[in-house]
Amino acid sequence: LISSATKSLRMEMEILEKKLQDAQMKLAEKDGDKDKEIQSLKRLISELEFQLTMEKSNNESFLDKLRKEIKHKSEDLEKLTQEKTQLIHSLSQVQEENSLLQDTVRRECEERFELTAALGRAREQVLELRRLSATLP
Repeated sequence: LISSATKSLRMEMEILEKKLQDAQMKLAEKDGDKDKEIQSLKRLISELEFQLTMEKSNNESFLDKLRKEIKHKSEDLEKLTQEKTQLIHSLSQVQEENSLLQDTVRRECEERFELTAALGRAREQVLELRRLSATLP
């Protein structure tokens, strides 16, 4: 009876040891799979971090270019504004000079008209004097 019980216990122990080995192998396989998955995720994280770094670098470069372009455009705008102000000032001076010249031409035309009228009267007087002198001995 003892021998049979011992034998039965040994067989049960062998079965349990085999189950334990199987469970340990499955656990080792799962650990290996988890390690592989962890390594895969670490590689993916590294790639994504690299892509993020590249994107940041590209964005900073793009922002620098935009800042330079904005600065250049601002300088151009300031120059154009100054040129516009100068042109407006020059236009104002030219308009003022044009107005003075028109006024001068108007006065000279008036003087010419008066002189022409006076010359016409003087001619008439000369002709009148010639007629009178021709009639006188």
